[in-house]
Amino acid sequence: MTAEDPALTALAQGWCALSLLHGKIESHIERALQSGHGLSVREYSLLDVLSRQHDGEGGHLQMRQVADSVVLSQSATTRLVTRLEDRGLLERYLCPTDRRGIYTNVTEAGRTLLEEARPTNDKALREALEEAGARPELAPLVRVVESGTAVPA
Repeated sequence: MTAEDPALTALAQGWCALSLLHGKIESHIERALQSGHGLSVREYSLLDVLSRQHDGEGGHLQMRQVADSVVLSQSATTRLVTRLEDRGLLERYLCPTDRRGIYTNVTEAGRTLLEEARPTNDKALREALEEAGARPELAPLVRVVESGTAVPA
């Protein structure tokens, strides 16, 4: 393949459009969450992921699983957990069956903040998608996101 190859150009254009859409959505949500609730997108995502844990079998996530869920490295996730723990939004405790394991739970204050921030996040997402959908190069991607289905291979 060469730089002039139409398939490569289409692939590169698709990647650029996806990257642009992601950036626009994330920055729009970031501004809304920061101004309304003092949360970053990553902090909101972490609270959301951890709030879905449960006490049943496999209900608690290991730090590696949390990192994968919020698309951060384990070290960045640990730093983020520490920041939210310092704010009283998360708490860590030892796994009762494996003393080497450490679990993280959302505190009552964290749950309250998450519930207050959820409508802001949802509204900002809708606004960002509406704005992006007006751009011809992003409209097909927006339709896929709005449909909730994966892009066919």
